[in-house]
Amino acid sequence: MFFALTDEQQAFASTVTEFLAERFDLEAVRGVVEDPDGDGHPLTLWKGLADQGALAVLVPEEHDGLGLGLLDAQVVARALGAGVAPGPWLPTVLAAEAVRIAGSAEQQSRWLPALAAGETVGTVALRGEGGAWDGSGITVDVNDGRLNGSASPVDYPAVAGVIVVAATDASGTPGLYLVEAGASGLTVRDQHTYDGTARVGAVEFTDTPAEALAGGDAAAVRALLARGAVLNAADLVGVAREALTRTVAYDRDRNQFGVPVGSFQALKHALADLHVAVTMAEHAVLFAAHALDSKDAADPDVRIAVAVAGSKASDAAWNATGAMIQFFGGIGFTWEHEAHFFYKRARRRAPLFGSAAEHREALATLTM
Repeated sequence: MFFALTDEQQAFASTVTEFLAERFDLEAVRGVVEDPDGDGHPLTLWKGLADQGALAVLVPEEHDGLGLGLLDAQVVARALGAGVAPGPWLPTVLAAEAVRIAGSAEQQSRWLPALAAGETVGTVALRGEGGAWDGSGITVDVNDGRLNGSASPVDYPAVAGVIVVAATDASGTPGLYLVEAGASGLTVRDQHTYDGTARVGAVEFTDTPAEALAGGDAAAVRALLARGAVLNAADLVGVAREALTRTVAYDRDRNQFGVPVGSFQALKHALADLHVAVTMAEHAVLFAAHALDSKDAADPDVRIAVAVAGSKASDAAWNATGAMIQFFGGIGFTWEHEAHFFYKRARRRAPLFGSAAEHREALATLTM
């Protein structure tokens, strides 16, 4: 079977990539990284993504969205990863997915147009600190529409207008709940992260009023986690591919002993191995997105595809960005060089929605 992105999907990716190159390049990224006290949410970037339709990609057309699939959304995630772009794109898209998947008609009409247009920033709080990403790591309880507990790490909670929270009731049944910014008993605590392209925090709930998503059952939680894993993996392969591309270009031009260092056999073999690993990860992400577009997240084949994508993307990003620092030589270790943007983003994102080890453990269970 021949499988590739359509011309429209490739054009969509090019549009986002060109926008970042022209309007939010690495110098703009550096401005966010070197402003750790800022909210990490540049409004020029946010408005541009909204204008490109990047926030509306998965929102149905009847709610002012593009009505596309995860295969389309992953091209945006990959472009943002390649540009190490800051901002709450992923958590906002996932919040919209939660409402699309599990919300009532009234909830969808209320939230989806605002999320698609970028008028409201969303985020998701789906596990407790150090908890598993398979749905068992939820540490928020719900009783009579009130939440108690905490979730961490949460992307961009300080700027979110709505938080989608995974919580369990007295019987241990998980569900999804909406909490609006400023709700009573809601506390947002900033957390330090070495990845300056993001802002993270913990959210704490003390008898906080919440609105249940009508269809927010265990299956909806599982579907949301699977989509998050694929989009996060797409960001990681974008990071990996760009890191590798920049490394190859540099080592073609960098001379030592009168010849390009890229001509040295040991370096060529290492870069060739990285290219194969990144390419396989890219294909795994494509297939996982296609699988989730085609089947239910609970399908064993879909779960295998998601686990393969998550593990390969994490490994590829980790290895490619580490090699970028090493193969750029002395300059790669400096603050002035952009290599650390890629490396730190890869290191922070690699465990999100399941580490490589967790995904491989899931694979072992699913294929026994």
